[in-house]
Amino acid sequence: MSEEVKMPQMGESIAEGTIVKWLKKVGDSVKRDEPLFEISTDKVDAEIPAPTSGVLSEIKVQEGETVAVNTVVAVINGGGGAAKPAAAKEEPAPAKEEPRKTAPESAAPAQPPADAAPPPAAAAPPPPAEPSAKASEAPPPAPRAESADASKEELRRTRSSPLVRKIAEEHRVDISKIEGTGISGRVTKQDILSFIENRGEAAKAQPQAAPPSAVPAAASTSPPAPAEPARAAQAPRAPAPAQAEAGSQPYAEGDRVEIEPMSIMRRRIAERMVESRHVSAHVTSFMEVDFTRTAKLREGLKGEFERDGVKLTFMPFIIKAVIEGIKKWPILNSSVWGDQIVYKKDINIGVAVALDWGLIVPVIRGADEKSLLGLDRAVNDLGERARKKQLKPDEVQGGTFTITNPGSFGGWAGTPIINQPQVAILGVGVIKKRPVVVDDAIAIRQIGVFGLSFDHRVIDGAVADQFLATLRDVIEAAEYTS
Repeated sequence: MSEEVKMPQMGESIAEGTIVKWLKKVGDSVKRDEPLFEISTDKVDAEIPAPTSGVLSEIKVQEGETVAVNTVVAVINGGGGAAKPAAAKEEPAPAKEEPRKTAPESAAPAQPPADAAPPPAAAAPPPPAEPSAKASEAPPPAPRAESADASKEELRRTRSSPLVRKIAEEHRVDISKIEGTGISGRVTKQDILSFIENRGEAAKAQPQAAPPSAVPAAASTSPPAPAEPARAAQAPRAPAPAQAEAGSQPYAEGDRVEIEPMSIMRRRIAERMVESRHVSAHVTSFMEVDFTRTAKLREGLKGEFERDGVKLTFMPFIIKAVIEGIKKWPILNSSVWGDQIVYKKDINIGVAVALDWGLIVPVIRGADEKSLLGLDRAVNDLGERARKKQLKPDEVQGGTFTITNPGSFGGWAGTPIINQPQVAILGVGVIKKRPVVVDDAIAIRQIGVFGLSFDHRVIDGAVADQFLATLRDVIEAAEYTS
């Protein structure tokens, strides 16, 4: 008996994943829960275990390929046979994206060959609504007969992630007008950001392209006019690698250079950082914090924590201070949705972990319900498993506030970029002994610097500084709830 291995669901906002490496070859024996392959998404790099024991009889998706969640990527024969399963479930078919680049609304590859007719109708969303909805819902095998009546909102949901829809609302963009380059014609973050950028450039270029008459003024003031030129301009500009191939290379002939492609995680980080800058109005405030009393408390607790098998760092104390700050200033634990503010009742703290191949942010859920020991255990456990690629999908999502620690490498302070859809992130600078003035005398104190980057759309500078002052007061008093 054979069992299909599918691309796992890595969170409701994740639509696809990339096979980074197969850890087994066709014909190899595998045991249940033994690592089978590595995947990468914009949330996590992870080793995926085998769902059953048997022999790996077929690999359907090769290394480097990106496919939709629930796509069959391999087959394991429990009985040890090498027979391939019937090709009745051809869910990987939408991975062939070429037809969608000329007809983004058409999802012909997910249907029988007779659907190849609509390429010229790319600009008219209503007719192709049925195939598009079906293609983006490729994982469920049964098509919906009523999808021809799908609403515009349903079409937007099936062709984009919640994050893309949020960016669309912020910039008043109709997603149905954007050519999607993702799986099954989905509109990706890069697609919408390129569309927004090109729309602005098209608006500037429009007066120069028009005849020298009164027409340019009318064109620049009419909102719909730039939409079509932007659409035409998007195709060659959307994928970043295309620009490098097309021309201006950043080196001259004979230069001593070495070029290597970005890793999948690095590309995801790059996309998310640029996207965050597009979405949020970033401002950073700094505040010095005296850790002297907390450092003494830490020294006194080290032995007790080590007997419990964990190394005590400053991070649990900082998390405790952040929790007190959030309770006093709940706007720091919110997100923006259109023109509404969503206040999160749960306090889920993400702690950035630097890896040799990138950066990842595991999340401590219900951080406000944990003791210092519980927080320290969580920080150590998540950091260790992040480095071993053993994090589970739900351990890197759902964060409501993030802490990053450039000080671990000696950095004085930092201006971190907000982890969307959050509204703030705390950067912790190096904590070390410095001479400071205390009561008109010079004293040696343990000083650190906090850098809080916040979204100025919803958080004012005064609120940010008061939040930082709350953190400072808790740490300088070394008074923690438990």
